Amino acid sequence: MRELAVRFARSAMSDDPSQPSPFLRSYGRRRGRKLSENRMRTLDGGLARWSVPPGDAPLDRRTLFARPLDALWLEIGFGGGEHLAAQAAANPDVGLIGCEPFVDGVAALCARLDAAGRDNVRIWPDDARPLIARLPDGSVARAFILFPDPWPKARHHKRRLIQADFLDLLARVLAPGAELRVATDDPAYLEHIVAVFAAHPAFALPAGAEGRRPADAPETRYEAKARAAGRSGTYLRYRRLAPSA
Repeated sequence: MRELAVRFARSAMSDDPSQPSPFLRSYGRRRGRKLSENRMRTLDGGLARWSVPPGDAPLDRRTLFARPLDALWLEIGFGGGEHLAAQAAANPDVGLIGCEPFVDGVAALCARLDAAGRDNVRIWPDDARPLIARLPDGSVARAFILFPDPWPKARHHKRRLIQADFLDLLARVLAPGAELRVATDDPAYLEHIVAVFAAHPAFALPAGAEGRRPADAPETRYEAKARAAGRSGTYLRYRRLAPSA
């Protein structure tokens, strides 16, 4: 299983055009600088230990983690893993699945988890949508989409992750009352996000749920760079509404 997980993850993080995706790509590059040999060993060891099992089989929180956990949280696009690792440390009885197609970010998270010895994290090194399709209805108690690619050019707007069809996928797996945190530092994308959520019947933005980073969320490296460049992030904390009878 360890070797299978590494082979799957290596394949998932490849830009090989012979492995087409059924989804319109909503993220940018897969790879940055060539990883050092030491970082590659960390990556392979981490993938063998923390990867979500490959395949199409439904996922069960009771068997996905090494021990029973109280709830399941999902982070889509965890970047360098700062936020995911911090949430895992602060909430040891919560299982977290992190999705990230960028190889360097996956390697960085593996290094963080290795140093901390965490056992409540699983990694999906690919597009989040196939992973979401494997989750049971109402199984996710909290989800995070922090600073997704804003795709600022008009011709690329169709690649923005926050779209009505993606919210349909999330609405199925989020439990009634679950919180979905979304953050962006791009004003135009913020307008887009607010409009898409406002038109979706499964989500509501409670009064006071828009503003600065929540106290229990660490500042990520990306957010720090944005702040240094004079851009402030806005956090939106949506609630999954209970399905109407």
